[in-house]
Amino acid sequence: MKIMYDTGWAAPPLPAEPQLAGDVHCDVVVIGGGGGGMAAAIRLAESGADVVLVEARTLGAGASGRNAGYITNSIAADPEMLDHLVEPDRLRALYRYAENAVHFAESTIDEHRIECGHVKAGIVMAAVSKGQLRRARRIAKVLQKNGAASEFVDGREAGLPEGFLGGVRERVGGTVNPGEFVVGLRRATIAAGVRVYEHTPARDVTDTGDGVTVDTPGGSVRAKRALLMTNADNGAFAIAPKNLATPTYTCLLETEPIAPERLDQIGWTSRAPMVSLHMILENHRVTPRGTIVFGTRRVEAGRVPLPERTPSPAVADDLVRGFRERFPGLRDVGFRSVWGGWISMSGTWMPAAGEASDNVLYSQACNGHGFAQAQYVGHLLADHVGGAPRHADLDAIWHGRKRFRPSVVNGPTLYAGWLADRALDRLAALTH
Repeated sequence: MKIMYDTGWAAPPLPAEPQLAGDVHCDVVVIGGGGGGMAAAIRLAESGADVVLVEARTLGAGASGRNAGYITNSIAADPEMLDHLVEPDRLRALYRYAENAVHFAESTIDEHRIECGHVKAGIVMAAVSKGQLRRARRIAKVLQKNGAASEFVDGREAGLPEGFLGGVRERVGGTVNPGEFVVGLRRATIAAGVRVYEHTPARDVTDTGDGVTVDTPGGSVRAKRALLMTNADNGAFAIAPKNLATPTYTCLLETEPIAPERLDQIGWTSRAPMVSLHMILENHRVTPRGTIVFGTRRVEAGRVPLPERTPSPAVADDLVRGFRERFPGLRDVGFRSVWGGWISMSGTWMPAAGEASDNVLYSQACNGHGFAQAQYVGHLLADHVGGAPRHADLDAIWHGRKRFRPSVVNGPTLYAGWLADRALDRLAALTH
């Protein structure tokens, strides 16, 4: 098994766009070239704005191209908790926002003709214990009450693998190869006329009152407005709201190709992509190339500036052990590679967008479920920075200039969550 810095999804695009050299001026500068930054830049260019996009590596090289590739209408926070803490009208607005994000991501694939193995299969929040199954029934009721396209399913009727007892099926969404997706979206961004500068990290962002200046190693960008779309790196900028989010490092494991009849033998006849109902979720999906991608499970917190790194041997070993436990009928299957990447988790586990200053808007839409939401929020922020009233879906996550409380997402709590999940797994095995 190869421990990789690059992802197993797709090779980085070649050649790269040029680095910024000298000083440039534009209407809007987008800082961060993930899915959200590219979606924003495309929308701005379509509206006639002169837009510059700066990215520290190549477009899509961060979380957008490294994740599990789920297009989901889930919100990271616990649905049962949200049902108790969030006002009904706002909660329904949140689920409407999340579902519209799914439709936006799917329309982006169609509009730009992006070849990325897109499968509209929905996703199952799957239970691996009787306790999780009871929780799944409660979650399904909460989601249905608040307008989410979800339903409770039995594991056998839904064609889930042995050991997965049932869960909540999202009737919208599905999966993509995220590496291929960001390559296609990068191509669309460049074709839209966006001035793209790759390998151009932003070192500082300053609101001067009459505009924004972004300093980079090779020069600066002077713009009227700016969008801060750097996800896990948002905390690197003094202008970003304090306590906006905690960077976390997550990993994925890919198997060698598996014969279809073996997947049928273990009961995975539907090939439905799944996430578990653990405190720190596991994700399990079959790819178009016949492999299984399995991941997350154990998450590590970090601090900015974020180091370039590969998965630790301990995390890689835990993924292998987890795969063997979930799929005992595939214990002889080999592994192709493991890779990881930085994402960010807000202290509320909720998506957010707002104003860092008069001329700088920010997005914190990716909280582990944000592949589609990051793009949708980028699109909505582009309209708003261009002068349009805030869309109702942007209002659903709008944080304005309110402060964020210190996050409880940190190394000790993430490790405690992993320990609790493993203890509950052992208890479930004893009671089967």
